[in-house]
Amino acid sequence: MAERLPLMRRRPERLLDWSGPLGGSAELLRAAYPKARHAVVRVEGAPTVRAAAAPPWRRLWPASRRDAGSVAEAEIEPGGAQLLWSNMLLQACADPRALLAKWQEALAVEGFLMFATLGPGSLPELRSIYRAQDWGEPMQAFIDMHDLGDMLVFAGFADPVMDQEIVTLTWPDVPALMRELREHGSNLSPHRHQGLRTPRWRERLMRALAETARDGRPRLSFEIVYGHAFKAAPRAPVQISKRKPGPS
Repeated sequence: MAERLPLMRRRPERLLDWSGPLGGSAELLRAAYPKARHAVVRVEGAPTVRAAAAPPWRRLWPASRRDAGSVAEAEIEPGGAQLLWSNMLLQACADPRALLAKWQEALAVEGFLMFATLGPGSLPELRSIYRAQDWGEPMQAFIDMHDLGDMLVFAGFADPVMDQEIVTLTWPDVPALMRELREHGSNLSPHRHQGLRTPRWRERLMRALAETARDGRPRLSFEIVYGHAFKAAPRAPVQISKRKPGPS
């Protein structure tokens, strides 16, 4: 997404970073638009960064300063932002249509939306393990990029452009892989396991994940879906006059 920022002709004066605490885009956006007014949206129910997992500078930075320039969803001014940026939040939302409607309302006319989210091709290795063991769903079904494009149009956006890529991540060992999934993941599937898992189940999962390793490093694949669109100016309703037939 950052590579596409220079393609924008308009320089936003007000920018909303609607990514949640896992987005990691603050420094990038400030570097791209140092004169813009930046606001980070405090997302209700979004995944949180645990203190132990947060980088040292974040743990040392006082909470009052970390929250500087932040705004709650309910406090966002309608039509006030020229750029709305959302990095890796949409897949954690239980109602994506409602979130797209909020984004559309927050943008000014001709404002620009840029977002990244997980696609349905994510984590095939983990899904295969769960199917083989009859464990149910490891996560919710992510939305296909073509369906996301249709949802953007339905929400009132214009000229949506969608694309995707597959990114493969590796870890030094399986415990490191599982820690990151636990810290950054969420399972919104209605078919997920409802109870607690056992230590024996964890051992079976770790053994299966170890089999994904190449050169000693376990790996997982993620489909990253990118989207951008404009908020179009509202169209005036077309009135069709009904003419009475004249005398024959």
